[in-house]
Amino acid sequence: MKILVLNCGSSSIKYKLFDMSDNSVLAQGGIEKIGLPGAFLKLTLPNGDKKIIEDDIPEHTKGVQMIFDALVHPEYGAMKSLTELDAVGHRMVHGGERFAESVVLNDEVLKAFEACNDLAPLHNPANRKGIDAVAKLLPNIPQVGVFDTAFHQTMPAYAYMYALPYELYEKYRVRRYGFHGTSHRYVSQRVCDFLGVDIKDKKIITCHIGNGASIAAVDHGKCVDTSMGLTPLEGLIMGTRSGDVDGGAISFLMEKEHLDAQGVSNLLNKKSGVLGISGVSSDMREIDAAVEAGNERAKLALAMYFYRIRKYIGAYAAAMGGVDIILFTGGVGENQWQCREESTKGLEFMGVVLDTEKNKGTRGEEIVISKPESKVTVCIIPTDEELMIASDTLHLVK
Repeated sequence: MKILVLNCGSSSIKYKLFDMSDNSVLAQGGIEKIGLPGAFLKLTLPNGDKKIIEDDIPEHTKGVQMIFDALVHPEYGAMKSLTELDAVGHRMVHGGERFAESVVLNDEVLKAFEACNDLAPLHNPANRKGIDAVAKLLPNIPQVGVFDTAFHQTMPAYAYMYALPYELYEKYRVRRYGFHGTSHRYVSQRVCDFLGVDIKDKKIITCHIGNGASIAAVDHGKCVDTSMGLTPLEGLIMGTRSGDVDGGAISFLMEKEHLDAQGVSNLLNKKSGVLGISGVSSDMREIDAAVEAGNERAKLALAMYFYRIRKYIGAYAAAMGGVDIILFTGGVGENQWQCREESTKGLEFMGVVLDTEKNKGTRGEEIVISKPESKVTVCIIPTDEELMIASDTLHLVK
């Protein structure tokens, strides 16, 4: 069975085509700058080379059509005909309280999904555009929605509620939802498969660390807490997001800097985090270079970044009454050894003993980086959200 996975943003579409008989990737690529000058499709050829196709792409239907054309192209396509395609799985950002698992998309589901638009005004409408584009071009193909928030719906109320007037929850469903759920679900299961243990017997802390970052506490296979909240802003320090900030500081800055709601959102989401502290960049490679050059603000940004991760690891170990496995995933978590070392430094009291040499020598591969005597197993597990989406799609359409 061949399944196409789409991740549609407001001006972009990422895609992967899977052969689910062996989970192999047959084709992948992405479209950028939809509705903007200089739009293009960048795809990976069968030999690994990249190919860029520039075109006017005013909206998502044209973008999806270009992807379909590339998939069946006589020179570099992965299929002879679109009739070989069995289903399409979509990454969908915010399912609110309505969706605790992946679902086959129909009119009723899409109506409920639209009701969550206020919770993700930038992401959900973009996800819907991709769904509509596929329906227009291939009206009979089954489509599945896989929600970033679904995995976290097992959190207990005392973990997901904010201590705001309860009527605000009743009126607007203001609560912690969490994100990166598909990644946290994939890696928490994958690490158990890798180690040969049963997820139902383990307490796991999953650290998805990238330009966007979140941590989840997974107790016997179920998420019991996560660092992101109503939006992806809460929790860890990220590339351009502030993470946890005193609400009083926000109202103070709104008054002093004459910021409206959009202005403060822009400040916290786009101008803060590692970029805001360092003044250099949101890219960890550039931050590392600045640290090497002696930039004190870059050093402070990294110290804050790692400290926040370490603090959440400790908090979630307390929340679960212990931890058996700590894993790192995401672009930074998989590839930056300093992140893993600094984020676990000082956790020896919990039984964490990192193998620093093995940690330094590893990038982006499944591996145990703790020493044999460590009571807590520390691992790197590269994430594969697209494969998780494809697997859910396969399960539902079969």
